[in-house]
Amino acid sequence: MVINNSLPKTITATDSGDYDDDGKAKRTGTLLSGVAHIITAVIGSGVLSLAWSTSQLGWIGGPFALFCFAIITYISSCLLSDCYRTTDPVTGKRNYSYIAAVTTNLGEKRAWMAGLIQYLSLYGTGCAYVLTTANSLRAILKAKCYHQEGHQAPCIYGGNMYMVVFGLVQIVMSCIPDLHNMVWVSVVAAIMSFAYSFIGLGLGIAKVIENGRIMGSITGIPASNIPNKLWLVFQALADIAFAYPYSMVLLEIQDTLESPPPENQTMKKASMLAIFITTFFYLCCGCFGYAAFGNDSPGNLLTGFGFYEPFWLVAFANACIIIHLVGGYQIYSQPIFNAADRWCSRKFPNSGFVNNFHKVKLPLLPTIQINLFRLCFRTAYVISTTGVAILFPYFNQILGLLGAINFWPLAIYFPVEMYFIQKKVAPWSRNWIIFRIFSFVCFLVTVMGLVGSLQGIIAKKIS
Repeated sequence: MVINNSLPKTITATDSGDYDDDGKAKRTGTLLSGVAHIITAVIGSGVLSLAWSTSQLGWIGGPFALFCFAIITYISSCLLSDCYRTTDPVTGKRNYSYIAAVTTNLGEKRAWMAGLIQYLSLYGTGCAYVLTTANSLRAILKAKCYHQEGHQAPCIYGGNMYMVVFGLVQIVMSCIPDLHNMVWVSVVAAIMSFAYSFIGLGLGIAKVIENGRIMGSITGIPASNIPNKLWLVFQALADIAFAYPYSMVLLEIQDTLESPPPENQTMKKASMLAIFITTFFYLCCGCFGYAAFGNDSPGNLLTGFGFYEPFWLVAFANACIIIHLVGGYQIYSQPIFNAADRWCSRKFPNSGFVNNFHKVKLPLLPTIQINLFRLCFRTAYVISTTGVAILFPYFNQILGLLGAINFWPLAIYFPVEMYFIQKKVAPWSRNWIIFRIFSFVCFLVTVMGLVGSLQGIIAKKIS
């Protein structure tokens, strides 16, 4: 192994063919890559809980909630994509991240608030992905066990070891520098998400045919009393809220797109296509899952073992989930990684530990560049998310809590406030009133989801 010190290259905009207007290497992202990144970010753990969410809301409330969240997410993405550049969508200064956009439009104080919520949500999503991957690994083993030993066999497997294995894989994956180098990861992950969504849909349809009737009711699963029903409805709304918005990483994805055409135009088209595709899958998985199992809908459609046979197909679907989540974890972690890189480079411009890159040549592999700060920070980050997932293994409640935390502040409040600044919307004008009502309604949804999810976690801990 040969190691040589090398300083990071300074990029200047001397060649317009190689560099963009900000002096960075020319962005090459397209509508297709944008859609792939969004689908990788959106379709993940959330889709697996939608049958359970639909079962809590019933045949009217479930599909209606899915449609509403799809519309809200598209409106939010359009508002936020216009914040990528300041003043002018073609020549304005770029905001490379969510925090940069908030800083430019709303100032430092609210940027600190947005940063805290964004990084907490990104971190929590990473923890949820560690937990979901372990559940899928166990489901693969259980599928084989149930097939061989019978559906009543105990087939109990611990999850901690599998979380550690996933963490080790992510330590290696975290060596990928940034989202610009992850298009292939997102494409593979998006293909996997389609695969397991289609399998879940197919198994749901087969189960409905086997039952000979559609399960479920208009009002959803009955509860022992009204408060318990409300807690579960609130938690179901929070789970759906987790399944949709990708505002935490939208501007980071937009920063990979080439121009012309203006990045916000491409991003809006990518958002529309991705949200349409994900809504179709969400409706199919949520509704057919509920139709298949009714009041017995599992919290996780493919790991809750409503489906036992064909066991190899259930195992394959869970393998697709694992591959998808390997990429999804990186989509949600890269903004934190890049923020840490930028902050430390500004804070310690003369530090070799932070800024120097080392060329490493391994047998049979191409030369790679390693930065010691990145290696240490990203390894510690992966270890911490793995540890938190081990401590709080509550799938539906954790998804609901994360959905409630990031839905209103990141997907609604800050994009609306930045829209007011950018478009110079006058107070008490028609647009101002409409968006204020829109924001307040979404705030109420967040409060309900947060309360329901916290109650669920406390109830799980007590039991």
